[in-house]
Amino acid sequence: MPMTAGSGQMAIDKGRRQFIFALGGAAAGWPLAARAQQAERIRRVGVLMPLTVDDPELKARLAAFRQGLQELGWVEGQNIHFDIRTSAGNPADALRYAAELVALAPDVILTSGSAGLAPALQTTHTVPIVFAIVPDPVGEGFINSLSRPGGNATGFMMFEYNLAGKWLELLKEIAPNVTHAAVLRDPAIAAGIGQFAIIQSVALAVGIDVNPINMHDAAGIERDVAAFVDSGGGGLILTASALSAVHRDLIIALATHYKMPTVYPERLFVTGGGLISYGPDFVNQFHHAAGYVDQILKGAKPADLPVQAPTKYELVVNLKTAKALGLTIPPAVLTRADQVIE
Repeated sequence: MPMTAGSGQMAIDKGRRQFIFALGGAAAGWPLAARAQQAERIRRVGVLMPLTVDDPELKARLAAFRQGLQELGWVEGQNIHFDIRTSAGNPADALRYAAELVALAPDVILTSGSAGLAPALQTTHTVPIVFAIVPDPVGEGFINSLSRPGGNATGFMMFEYNLAGKWLELLKEIAPNVTHAAVLRDPAIAAGIGQFAIIQSVALAVGIDVNPINMHDAAGIERDVAAFVDSGGGGLILTASALSAVHRDLIIALATHYKMPTVYPERLFVTGGGLISYGPDFVNQFHHAAGYVDQILKGAKPADLPVQAPTKYELVVNLKTAKALGLTIPPAVLTRADQVIE
């Protein structure tokens, strides 16, 4: 049947209504699609670490951090991306890398130790920062208080300074004949001075004279330890710092070479051949740090997240090293040990 003028106009009107309806339906769907795209956007996390890029401890800490985030639904390449910088304990590099990370406009930055946190805070007061293994965040001026950090940083402190006194007591317990000891510290950070102050405060009661050795570079550490031994060196205590971790293989080798009983601040030194350690599980702190990063990515403010202190300390003993040093570890120490390496 031929189409009349009226029926043609009706067909045009119907087609126009169908087009407008379809267009309206698509427009209604746009905000939903936009919201879905926004929810699935990749979040950016900057990471500033004071270790070397090939350090096994760095890999362990980052693995724990990534695992913690995966458990909370963050999958690298899908909804989260990491920009990682390592300074090997060099302050100038740390400051430069902090600036690089901030320039990438991250949603949050993860740092480690005072050597990582200080340059990050120097570079930004707006990007949220989660830190791990910082000895005295209040005393060093990084935060206002442990319960209400204020500012843009929060995280996990290394330990209470009083722990440092336990290292000297432990040295005397495993090596009763030791009457003097060298204390390796990083003088460039407040924690290096603070830890030595606590050790010095208990030295008289323990019956051991202590002498600080300031760590700078490998050559200096080797020279100063040798000079201490030449003067009739007894024992050695290694305080916690980024430089301690960077130079741990050298320090363990020196302690073995000079047959000095040495107390270390964490497990990785003992699994690497050191004698004995007492301190928190630092790798575990990075697993917990993932929880704070997750909260911040979901809208929490660092200023409102309390800084947490370790709740457990572990004692690790290497009997193989003790035998090489000619030491017999007292049964009381072995009974308290969380791990004994045969």
